[in-house]
Amino acid sequence: MSVRADYPLGTWTPASGAAPTRTRVLSQARFDLLGVLRNGEQLLLTLIIPLVLLVAGSAFNLSGRTDASAINVITPGILALAVMSTAFTSLAIAVGFDRRSGSLRLLGTTPMTRGNLLAARSLSVAAVEVIQVILICTVAAALGWEPTPGYAPALTLLVLGTAAFAACGVALAGVLRAEATLAVANGIYLLLLIGGGTVVPVERLPGPLAALATVLPSGALGEGLRSVLTDGGGFPWFNLAVLASWAAVASIVAARTFRWE
Repeated sequence: MSVRADYPLGTWTPASGAAPTRTRVLSQARFDLLGVLRNGEQLLLTLIIPLVLLVAGSAFNLSGRTDASAINVITPGILALAVMSTAFTSLAIAVGFDRRSGSLRLLGTTPMTRGNLLAARSLSVAAVEVIQVILICTVAAALGWEPTPGYAPALTLLVLGTAAFAACGVALAGVLRAEATLAVANGIYLLLLIGGGTVVPVERLPGPLAALATVLPSGALGEGLRSVLTDGGGFPWFNLAVLASWAAVASIVAARTFRWE
């Protein structure tokens, strides 16, 4: 017994040409985001470690400041750390291992351009950061965080910080092999966590290290967020200039070093 049905001519003919740019970028961004959320190591790096440090830092006053409550000082630093973990460490490792596995080479044979891929990765990083900010702010509020209302400067700092760290991450993955990227990215993450001006304020660091931290993206982001959300300052122009400089220079390096294989 057979069933017949009349279908319009061309019903089963594959659509010719590439999908629209918007569709390609959104599909790739969704794929990248699900990859992060399904990876236990990535979740540990991007969500668990910042939250653990937030609770520990507020309990033991890792900031060392006495002019403000511990939670009010530590929370902006944890937000900076979250951006660094996602936009730099996680992104660099993902790009490196995607190249090693050959998935980037396969993407290079599709209509997905470098610009499309970078846009998709940027969207997935932004989505993860939104989740991080919501979780960190929720836990911090439960612990008594009372930020000063400098939300526009804080958002500007987060956007520029994401751009700077993402460009650095892609640039790092472009010049190193996957295994080396994993080791170096995690090493830099730990160094900046301890002495980069994120969780520990710059004024608590030794003199030479404090001077260096102020011109690093970690210190610029951490100090900028503290000045806005803890001290009630306006736009921290020096910190914004440091982040913009890192974003510009690292983007040039990333554009020159990025390769599909």
